[in-house]
Amino acid sequence: MESIELSGDDLFLRAWRQEDADAVHRACQDPEIQRWSTLPVPYTRKDADRLVTEASARAWHDARAAPLGVFDPFTGDLLGAHGLTALDLHDRSGEMAGWTAPWARGRRLAERAGRAVAHWAFDVVGLRVLSWRSPVGDFGSRISAERIGFTFDGGVARSSWKDRDGFPVDGWRGVILPGEVRDSPPAWVAPGAPGARRARAFGHPPERLVGERDTSLRQMAERDLDDATATCRDPESARWTTVPVPYLRADAASFLANRIPAGWTRGTAATFVIADGQDRFAGTVDLRIDPVDPACGELGILVAPWARGRGHATAATRILCAWGFEALGLRRIVWRAYLGNEASKRVAEKAGFQAEGIQRAGCEQRGVRHDAWVAALVDGDL
Repeated sequence: MESIELSGDDLFLRAWRQEDADAVHRACQDPEIQRWSTLPVPYTRKDADRLVTEASARAWHDARAAPLGVFDPFTGDLLGAHGLTALDLHDRSGEMAGWTAPWARGRRLAERAGRAVAHWAFDVVGLRVLSWRSPVGDFGSRISAERIGFTFDGGVARSSWKDRDGFPVDGWRGVILPGEVRDSPPAWVAPGAPGARRARAFGHPPERLVGERDTSLRQMAERDLDDATATCRDPESARWTTVPVPYLRADAASFLANRIPAGWTRGTAATFVIADGQDRFAGTVDLRIDPVDPACGELGILVAPWARGRGHATAATRILCAWGFEALGLRRIVWRAYLGNEASKRVAEKAGFQAEGIQRAGCEQRGVRHDAWVAALVDGDL
């Protein structure tokens, strides 16, 4: 297959040349490129030389890939890489991939270059399907794909991506067909829209959210494990939540190492520690995204026994809900609690939630269904 050149939208895409090696080597020192790709680490000048010469030429000759550099059409400066991998002309399928140089970020380069490649792949090469894959958590790349028109039915594909060491990890996979390339982004993921704000928030979790009085929200740390364990062993915590009974320190360690990071990297839940004025663990609070209605979230809150009755729960709820509306683009946040949990009900009322009624068998706790109070806060209530 003959290499090609593409131009437009203030970009110039072409096959790699020997003189590109210096810029490629410099770009690929970037931690973000190394984090989300399978490039060798450390990335040496020899690796760059190999890419722009023999690897690129062989890929085009064998028609198994179409690697392209992305350049500024006026200065000739390298901006990134894009193109097709896993190209199969007999099957008329391919996979889109690329990276953006750190000095070119913030210009929607992956979206613009990817759109040009997608048009070429369908209109000129005649492919019938294009796919896009990345490890779970690469929100910047995913939102570029969504803006081009890729759809992500089915959510996370378990162990569908292999890291640079060949170890399988969870991945995202999107697909686009002829006629589906979007020349302008869908409303949900347009710049400044809820989907774009959410990708930024989940892709770069805030270390701390500062609020009222002596309450703040921060990321959980290992120093919190003993307090978290004591909180979840408390009889009232067990009575009104779904924490394991008996609760072990290993459960808290797994929560820190697995469950919290999984929520952030998948974009399904944002979990924080409630910290008091001395920054001690005072509980946890989270927002879980509704898998059916992405504009809706559900609040969960657990307060340590020694921190109850001090206003931390109400303050934490207000801080997190305000952040959820602004950073996650939520339009509605739901609170639910088992009937009889008067303390939680008072917190919801103080934070401004409006009662919507009783949901029969609305919650499950250790295999038993319970009726639940339901209330909601909508964007603008705060």
